[in-house]
Amino acid sequence: MSQTFLSVGTSSSSLSAVPAPTGFQWGLQDISAADSGRTNDGAATMQKNRVTQKRKLQLSWTNPSAADTATILSAFNPEYVYVRYLDAMANAYETRQFYVGDRSAPLRQVTVNGVTYTTLSFNIIER
Repeated sequence: MSQTFLSVGTSSSSLSAVPAPTGFQWGLQDISAADSGRTNDGAATMQKNRVTQKRKLQLSWTNPSAADTATILSAFNPEYVYVRYLDAMANAYETRQFYVGDRSAPLRQVTVNGVTYTTLSFNIIER
């Protein structure tokens, strides 16, 4: 059984495949408590006070067609989306809920054969 690299939907049971990104960078962010910071001891010890961790995925597509760009942007347009992806820490496919950061799609060219973009890129951050 082949695995779709990236699937997106508004619920975990309504996922649809999107074109595979040409750039995929997995990241893990520590979320610290509001009272984190340096203490006033002689060593100025840092108190991180991690309360949770959140995934951050940096996604990009090189030279996407206008149709693929529209498909991807539409799939990630809701305020929150569920995404099935390969998680580096789990070494397995996981489905998590994300919100989407700013999106960018610089235009490459417009020809009689259609429109292409240089890249399409954005980050998604675990909710």
